[in-house]
Amino acid sequence: MVSAELIELRCPVASDSLESYIGNTPLIRLRNVTRNLPSGVEVLVKAEHLNPGGSVKDRAALAMILAGERSGRLRAGQTILDATSGNTGIAYGMIGAARGYPVTICLPKNASQQRKQILRSYGVELIETDPLQATDGAQAVARELFATEPEKYFYADQYNNPANWRAHYECTAPEIWEQTAGRITHFIAGLGTSGTFVGTSRRLKELNPAIRVISMQPDSPLHGLEGLKHMATALVPGIYDPQLADVNVEVATAAGQQMAGRLAREEGLLVGASSGANVFAALRLAKSLPTGSVVVTILCDSGEKYLE
Repeated sequence: MVSAELIELRCPVASDSLESYIGNTPLIRLRNVTRNLPSGVEVLVKAEHLNPGGSVKDRAALAMILAGERSGRLRAGQTILDATSGNTGIAYGMIGAARGYPVTICLPKNASQQRKQILRSYGVELIETDPLQATDGAQAVARELFATEPEKYFYADQYNNPANWRAHYECTAPEIWEQTAGRITHFIAGLGTSGTFVGTSRRLKELNPAIRVISMQPDSPLHGLEGLKHMATALVPGIYDPQLADVNVEVATAAGQQMAGRLAREEGLLVGASSGANVFAALRLAKSLPTGSVVVTILCDSGEKYLE
């Protein structure tokens, strides 16, 4: 069962603050896209798109900011700096505004206009980087900025910051365990920074070593699943543990996009293509599972920012 003490360790914020609404998201049973699954097999989705900033990245951003404050690395007057494909930057912008920190974000130039508009609405300074280098290039620029003015910036470094995965170890996994009453048999999540997969999987394995954890990534270096990495060709995050997954699977961009459309039309869940890819992989897995299996995956972010 989830403990209030665990949540308090990560999130010592006022109960009436914006930050107190991050996490404790619903776990929803899919009922329509699962029609062809074997009897007695459930697929549940953690509705992370309902966080205040619209994505699972709210959890990691808050954890990294709080860890920075506790360590003294983040002080009044400093600017929060990081590289992102968009969602973590939005979370930094939201939390930074609430806590009084300016935010500078390096992100690929081909990030969606909707994401850029949201970031600017929070007052975030955007530094657009080479789109061909994706977030790897954005990280290089962020590191250069920090090296030039280390006193100005708190470089959160989400790809290498252990507070990222610990946010999910301390909160996301216990929430899933409680919401399924310990019935979860399989957990599947996409790999970006890998924080969601690593933190959640580590804790679930401690709670029940029999739980199978499956990592998902795009099937090609050139893909449209924003926020996810093709690990074989990308700069591998320092927090990633390649030994953790029981199984590694790949999903095509088109499959993720099509499933995102189905989730909106058939389940009333307007989410992005990375969420669609998670659900596609979960359904593909669930087809081969016995009665009593409970598969949980993540709805990473809301779909509004992808509308054209």
